[in-house]
Amino acid sequence: MNSNDDVNDLNVDTEVDSALAVDTVDVVAVKLLDAMVPGAVVEFDPDEAERLGAFNEDALDEADALESRIDSTSHE
Repeated sequence: MNSNDDVNDLNVDTEVDSALAVDTVDVVAVKLLDAMVPGAVVEFDPDEAERLGAFNEDALDEADALESRIDSTSHE
């Protein structure tokens, strides 16, 4: 095996990895379209859900919630 064979093997591996990534994106895109159908039940695996931002914590903390309240009990 010469160095050209090593390069060719690397190219094939890269192409396979790239094709798998595209297939994964396509599957997630189809699932998202399916999820927009009322009453449809679509399952996402944890990796897909994380990729879509399902586990990003974006809730207010207690201090921000108190600061954002409209009604104030103090008479400033």
